[in-house]
Amino acid sequence: MAKPNKKAPTATVDVYCSQCKTQLYTYRKGGKGSLVKCFKERISKDFTNTPGVCPGCEQSFARDTLIRGTPAFKMIGGKVFCK
Repeated sequence: MAKPNKKAPTATVDVYCSQCKTQLYTYRKGGKGSLVKCFKERISKDFTNTPGVCPGCEQSFARDTLIRGTPAFKMIGGKVFCK
């Protein structure tokens, strides 16, 4: 299967927790769709203490996984939103 694009997108989005509205990441997202996965190499700023856990409400919002051979976070539906 194909790897993610080598040239990362320049447009960034801020990823927030749906429950407590705490900022989790600044992420270089490609495309117009919803945020389903976050490739670790595309995270610009990480505001979390523990990977996949919100620092504000201690809720788990993502699972650590490999997608197409690249380390990524698979988002749990409805736990995060992006602006």
